[in-house]
Amino acid sequence: MFDVGARGKVLFQPKWQGNLAEYVTAVAWSPDGILAASSAAGEVVLWQDDSLINLLSAGLASIDCLAFSADGKFLAAGGQDGKVRVWEIKDRANLIVTLDNAPRWIDKLSWHPTCNQLAFSLGRYVQIWDADSQTVITTLPFASSCVLDLAWQPKVGNIAIAGDGGVKIWDANNWDDDPYLIEMPSASIVTAWSSDSKYIASGNLDNTITVLEYDSSHPWVMRGFPGKISNLTWSQPLSNNTPLLAASSVEGIAVWKKAAEDEDGWNANILTVHDGKIQALEFHPNSLLLASAADDGWLVLWTKAKQVGQILDGGKRGFSCLAWDRDGQQLAAGGQDGELIIWSESKRGKGFG
Repeated sequence: MFDVGARGKVLFQPKWQGNLAEYVTAVAWSPDGILAASSAAGEVVLWQDDSLINLLSAGLASIDCLAFSADGKFLAAGGQDGKVRVWEIKDRANLIVTLDNAPRWIDKLSWHPTCNQLAFSLGRYVQIWDADSQTVITTLPFASSCVLDLAWQPKVGNIAIAGDGGVKIWDANNWDDDPYLIEMPSASIVTAWSSDSKYIASGNLDNTITVLEYDSSHPWVMRGFPGKISNLTWSQPLSNNTPLLAASSVEGIAVWKKAAEDEDGWNANILTVHDGKIQALEFHPNSLLLASAADDGWLVLWTKAKQVGQILDGGKRGFSCLAWDRDGQQLAAGGQDGELIIWSESKRGKGFG
C-alpha cells in the first residue's frame, strides 16, 4: 500500500486480508459492522471478529449479488443458479428460505430502505418478497427488455427499474398503478437515487447520463463520455442542498455539480489516474471522499472528490467491487483473484472529506 497526496496523509490503513476461491463478485456491510462477500465460485462468507464464516462453500454457480436488510436482520444473495437465499443474522446466520427461480439468473437485488422487503430481478420482471411474512408482495413487469438495474427511493420506498427505453418508477403505495416512465432513446443500464430522494440518475447505453429532479418533467442530459456508464454514486447534499454525482466510464471519472441556475445544468470535473476499467465507485457516507476501484489493481481515494488523496493496492489482477461501512470508518474491497481486503480509517487521516 502507498499513498499519494499533497501532504502525504495516510487516510486508511490495512486492517485484514483473506482470500476466496475465485473472483469476488460483491461485498456488503451490515449496520452492525459485519461484512458479507460472495464469489464466482458460489461462495458466501461473513467476516466478523477478524475471521471468515462460510455460509456457502465453493463449488456452486456464481453468486452475483448480495445485500443486508436496512435493520441488519437479514442477508440475501442471488446468482446464476436462479436461487435467492435469505439468512437471518442473529448470534449465528440461519438460512430461512431459498427462492428457486431457475433457469433465470438473479443478478440484481436490493432491500427496501425502511422495511424488510426484498426486490430482485427475474428476467423482464422484478419480484418483491417480504421477509417478515415470507410471501411475495408483487411482481412488476418491465416488459420491453430484461431488467438491467433496480434502486429503491430512499425514505420513500418507491422503486426504479432500468432497462431498454429508460427507467420506470413504481409507487410503493399502489403497485397496480402504471409506472412513471423516464423515457430514453437507448437502454438505461445503471440507475441511482440521491440520498435525499430529490434526484435520480441513469447511466445509458448511448454513453450519456440522464438526471431528473423528482416530480419534474424536464431531465438534464450529460454527454461526451468515451464509453457506456458503468457506475453512478451520489454524495451527501452540499451546503446548497444539492449532492455531487460521480460517474465512471472506462478508465475515467466525471464528478458533476449542479449550477446555481437550473438552465445552466451541471458542470463536470474530470478525474484521471486509473490505467484500467473502473469496476466500482462509491462516495464515503459522511463526506466527499470518493473511492474508485479498477482493473489496474488500484483503489483510489479522492479527497473532496477532486484530487488523489491515497492509492491502496492489493488486487493482483485488479479490483472488482468495494463498499464503505455505515459510518465510513472501514472500507472493504474484493479482487479479481479472490482477494478480500479491509482497511480502517487512520487517526492521522481524519478530516479528509
